Amino acid sequence: MSNQKIRKSSGEPDEFEAQVAQQLLDLEMTSNELKAPLKDLYITAAKEVDCGAGRKAIILYVPYKLLKSFHKIQQRLVRELEKKFSGRNVLIIAQRTILGNSYKRTSRSAAPRPRSRTLTAVQDAILEDIVYPTEITGKRTRCKVDGRRILKVYLDSKDQANVEPRVETYAAVYNKLTNKQVSFIFN
Repeated sequence: MSNQKIRKSSGEPDEFEAQVAQQLLDLEMTSNELKAPLKDLYITAAKEVDCGAGRKAIILYVPYKLLKSFHKIQQRLVRELEKKFSGRNVLIIAQRTILGNSYKRTSRSAAPRPRSRTLTAVQDAILEDIVYPTEITGKRTRCKVDGRRILKVYLDSKDQANVEPRVETYAAVYNKLTNKQVSFIFN
């Protein structure tokens, strides 16, 4: 029954993904305000990430086409899922494709790869997904003397009260997904 809430392109969902799908199905059945919006929504994968200091985060991967629908209910959905998975932060990220430099479409059309499929564009979009519903107001890359690069991301200060406890989780998840160091600052 819970398999209708997770659709994987290859293979069967593992135990953790099935558990998350079951929780989504339970929310759809029990919550009156989430019943209609969750009806046609599903996830493609779920992953648990260790954020250090004993904290964990759950990443829900959703199809890119359904991301806008998830954004409409994200705050309520995340609040309910965080209650169910006591103490773990829940993040919703779109499943995106990265195409390499050598990508060729077909022999008929010699169009270049779309900008939205480049590594940089996908990593920027992942950062946007992680901090949603807060807006990113600016970014700076700081190059340290020893060669390390740290991306400083400036977030909108109107959401500071809601987002500040989750900033360390955001940085850990982004580092896990893209292998880039990031720090969040409010302005």
